[in-house]
Amino acid sequence: MLIFSYFGLFMFFSGLAVFSMKRKHLLLMLLSLEFIVISLYFLLFLYLSYVNNEYFFSMIFITFSVCEGVLGLSILVSLIRTHGNDYFQSFSVLW
Repeated sequence: MLIFSYFGLFMFFSGLAVFSMKRKHLLLMLLSLEFIVISLYFLLFLYLSYVNNEYFFSMIFITFSVCEGVLGLSILVSLIRTHGNDYFQSFSVLW
């Protein structure tokens, strides 16, 4: 059980590292955020199975994470349609 929690923490910190290194592309940032959410879901599921609690909260968590992913992808699609790419440096606040 302890090795699974270490694996979940490794997933979380590797997702944070990718999120901080790939800050130029919006798509890579969204993918790393989803990886972080999956690692948090894994850790939450491990915790709830360890304390013999209900898994209802994990279903609520995964529902909100899916909504967050859909919102991020819709913003990505609208930015690509207006600007042509997903580079942060090509976006301008003054336009």
